[in-house]
Amino acid sequence: MNFYKRTVSDYVFSILNGILMIFLAVITLYPFLYVLFASLSDPVEFMTYKGILLRPLSITWESYKSVLNNPNILTGYRNTLFIVVVGTAINVVLTSMGAYFLSRKGPLLKKPIMLLILLTMFINGGMIPNYLLVQQMGMYNSLWSLIWPGAISTYNMVIMRTAFQSIPDSLEESARIDGANDWVILFKLILPLSLPTMAVIGLYYAVGHWNSWFKANLYLADRKLFPLQLILRNIVVNSEVDDMTVGIGTGQSYAMSFTIKYATVIVATVPILLVYPFIQKYLVKGVMIGSLKE
Repeated sequence: MNFYKRTVSDYVFSILNGILMIFLAVITLYPFLYVLFASLSDPVEFMTYKGILLRPLSITWESYKSVLNNPNILTGYRNTLFIVVVGTAINVVLTSMGAYFLSRKGPLLKKPIMLLILLTMFINGGMIPNYLLVQQMGMYNSLWSLIWPGAISTYNMVIMRTAFQSIPDSLEESARIDGANDWVILFKLILPLSLPTMAVIGLYYAVGHWNSWFKANLYLADRKLFPLQLILRNIVVNSEVDDMTVGIGTGQSYAMSFTIKYATVIVATVPILLVYPFIQKYLVKGVMIGSLKE
């Protein structure tokens, strides 16, 4: 039996690699930790503090109380949850139907259709034509304007198509012999066998809906329809914190406006982060399906 004996250069490489990984982890996590520490800090102490923030300064929850008592935040959560849940469901269903069609061997003109679909990744009508389209279709100032336009992502459909192509044709042939049609094959055979890919594609769509604010800023006029990220953007960029600092002295109100911004960022970010642990095991497997051929 041959045993590989590690040399000095191997140990040096392992140590340097470990140091590099730790360094990358720190610089990746620190911005989030900084926002978290700042949101928990006393506003006045935070304003006067200089240097790298490594811990909260006199922990206080006043900023979070102000944020959670803001009715706009709760309205934003409600709108965002509707967009994420309904939008992701529509995205996954339509994407799977398109991917199923493009993954089958029988359809005519499949290659030209695939080429036209791929062109949409590089050619876009532009902001003004899209705005006019949404307006003419009667979706302006409606949450549906954030769901139906762009209901299918070409990139996600290509990933799902590749996953569907990796399923043996013999399974489909057996199903057809038993009398199954395309709807039965898609929803009772193909999709159950592609759950890892479905989970990843669903995550991509959900994160995209959760983080999106530009379309809402373009298509929505009623503040009651604003999603959470647009409210967050108005608070952070436009400093719309007056409603959350009522009854506070001028000096402390100015200091608290900064910690309120950080608290709003945490409130808007943590919920979507909690989704990752539940589907982490599907991420690599779901995306890499079909990428390796024997």
